[in-house]
Amino acid sequence: MTSNSAGLNQRQALHRDVWQRKAVIRLLYREFHRQLLAACGAGRILDIGSGTAHIKDVRPDIISTDILSFPGIDVVADAHRLPFANGAFSGVIMLDVLHHLERPVEFLKEAARLLKPGGRLAMIEPAMTPLARWFYDRFHEEPVDMTADPFAMVTVGLKHDPFDANQAIPTLLFSTEQACKRFEQAIPAFRVRRIDWQSLIAYPLSGGFQPWSLLPASWVKPILSLEGRTPAAIRKLLAFRMMVVLERQ
Repeated sequence: MTSNSAGLNQRQALHRDVWQRKAVIRLLYREFHRQLLAACGAGRILDIGSGTAHIKDVRPDIISTDILSFPGIDVVADAHRLPFANGAFSGVIMLDVLHHLERPVEFLKEAARLLKPGGRLAMIEPAMTPLARWFYDRFHEEPVDMTADPFAMVTVGLKHDPFDANQAIPTLLFSTEQACKRFEQAIPAFRVRRIDWQSLIAYPLSGGFQPWSLLPASWVKPILSLEGRTPAAIRKLLAFRMMVVLERQ
């Protein structure tokens, strides 16, 4: 094993350790996974960028893929080229993955290939709302480049670390009606069916996969309920994440 591979595996192991120790993060991700799976409905589901495959705690029969091997990962593959037949899945789900992909539009075309007509791609990603953008710029290690063009051609092979990212990509692709129209023109196999702004205070207070948390596990359910009742116009200003649902034509 190379030193780079060892370092990546160590990151996954640390991630899994936090998952096992923090009940609050498990509760929050259970809700994320519930939403993603509900958006896809019944049928064979593919999870891309599964990381440590903790979604199998919710649905053991899901097909988990990642670019890195780890216990629970069924298929190790690059998301831009996945070893599955056309129309093999009724649903594809992703959580905090799109903004790590060096060629997001190429990947989205690949995702469309994998889906049956009427199948759905559901993903939850960082959202660059006014509050979240201020926070991510100052306190998050992953960069935010709002000047990037997600449709721009990228030379294959220049990116070596799968943890590299641009958190702005999902917002640039889907945050406005104009952006969604551009996306549908570029990938006519998909239609944008849903954009939902979420993760107002519960996830930031949880500390995510940091060892600390300001949110007791017993508060997760009532705070998520409050967030769900918050008007959409407010959520679009304060949300730290966005849920995007695309449907295969």
